[in-house]
Amino acid sequence: MKRLLRSDAVQGFLGWLLGTYLRLILRTVRWRHENVGCVEPVLAGASGAVALFWHGRIPLCLATAPQWWRKRTRAFVSPSADGEFIARALGMSGFPAIRISSAKKGDAAKARQAVAALREAVSWVDSGGALVVTPDGPRGPNEVIAAGALQIARRSGQPVFLMGIAANPAIQLNSWDRVMFAAPFGRGAVVWDGPFHVPAEADEAAIAALIADWSAKLSAATRRAETLVGRAAVDPAPRG
Repeated sequence: MKRLLRSDAVQGFLGWLLGTYLRLILRTVRWRHENVGCVEPVLAGASGAVALFWHGRIPLCLATAPQWWRKRTRAFVSPSADGEFIARALGMSGFPAIRISSAKKGDAAKARQAVAALREAVSWVDSGGALVVTPDGPRGPNEVIAAGALQIARRSGQPVFLMGIAANPAIQLNSWDRVMFAAPFGRGAVVWDGPFHVPAEADEAAIAALIADWSAKLSAATRRAETLVGRAAVDPAPRG
């Protein structure tokens, strides 16, 4: 079964299916943006940016496309089988991927790949590109930012923006990331927050403090988006 799911034909079909759904939701849901003006200087200027939203809102992510289409924008996507069709879906809408995952201890080959992808991402943002990241993916824990996104921001010196996304009506699955699928012709909201910066001299303790603070802020933006569309907030912790 795994071999079948990883075949190019199946990945191509899944990518097309998700990409078609993403564009359907962008075009049919009535999207509302709150505080989007905070990102306007970056969209209108030459600086780069790192943009974060939770992994469980990937099916809603093109709600932010009208903003990021104004810049050269790429997406950080896992090299896993799931990441492959997600990368293809995002590529259909003009967001080519940089593929990266966190390497397991002792896996030298994956560690080298992760370092190379991180360098590519830093170079991209430093050159004025925008990079969209789901900082709790691909493995979780849900709604906890991993350090990689902050390292990109620290090394590039570019600002970070948070994007809370929600829709109603929508189906929310009992997956580790509480993935949300919107119904067409409903209401949607994106709540923006930022810009934030990671000081160049930030050490591990400072990064850990920022992770806790920004994770709380991104979750708050997501809960605010849920409120705007009249959706009751759901505990982000995965059910057992």
